[in-house]
Amino acid sequence: MGRILGSWLSGPASVRESREPEQHWRGERLGLPEQGSGSVAPTGRRALGFLVDIVLAALVAGLFTAPELPGNWSLVSWALITVLPVAFFGFTPGMAVTGIWVARVDATQTVGLPRALLRCVLTAVIVPAVLWNLDGRSWHDRLSGTVVLRR
Repeated sequence: MGRILGSWLSGPASVRESREPEQHWRGERLGLPEQGSGSVAPTGRRALGFLVDIVLAALVAGLFTAPELPGNWSLVSWALITVLPVAFFGFTPGMAVTGIWVARVDATQTVGLPRALLRCVLTAVIVPAVLWNLDGRSWHDRLSGTVVLRR
C-alpha cells in the first residue's frame, strides 16, 4: 500500500523526468544565493515587516480620524505607505526595519508604480500573498515579476 500511495503522490515517471532539476534552496532557480544579502527573504521577516506596516498605517490614519477609530482609512494609509516606497525605493517602512526589500526578477531597475500597485492590490486580497512556490515567491510576487530579498 505504501508503494502505491508513494507512486501516486509522486506522479507517473514521464512527468517526474520532465520536471526541472531539484533545487537545493529557495531562489536557486532564479540565480539567487543560498544565504546572506540578495537571498530570498525568510517568511518570518516578511510577516514581521507586514505587521509593522499595518500598525504604522493604523497609527497614521488614527492621527487624522482621532478620537474616532480609523476604520477603512487604515487601508488607504497602508496602500500609500506600501505602493509609493516600493515603487521608487523597493521597500516599505516595515521592510526597512526587518532588512528586506522588493526587486524585479527581470531587471535591475526599480519596481515601478504599476508593479507596486499590483502587489498592493493582490496583498489586500490576501490569498495571493499567502500561496507560495518553492522559490519563496507568493502569487503577488510572481504576477508582478518581483521577489523579496534580504538586504
